[in-house]
Amino acid sequence: MRIAVSRTRPPAVAEAVAAALGGELVPLGSAGYKTLAVVRGEVDAYVHAGGMYQWDSAAPVAVARAAGLATSRLDGTPLVYNAAELSLPDLVVCRPELAGPVLDAVRATG
Repeated sequence: MRIAVSRTRPPAVAEAVAAALGGELVPLGSAGYKTLAVVRGEVDAYVHAGGMYQWDSAAPVAVARAAGLATSRLDGTPLVYNAAELSLPDLVVCRPELAGPVLDAVRATG
């Protein structure tokens, strides 16, 4: 499993998911590129923690959803856009069949 992460600050939760699932971290650029790398099949998942704003991922997540990918917060709840709170603290984008294993690995990290 290939997991897209920030080039400069890969989150510990992504490292834990990679370790739990026998995966590797793939450092990439912007949130948009990491999301579209999942859409294109260059990576299997994008696991992000550490915050961003809604506008950083809104359009890429819409494209991912249109492509049939699973998108959620790290706790499995839906990503909410156009909310009063502008920050979006975390997200997961992955192939649908990987959503369960990825979220289970996230939960196992505590």
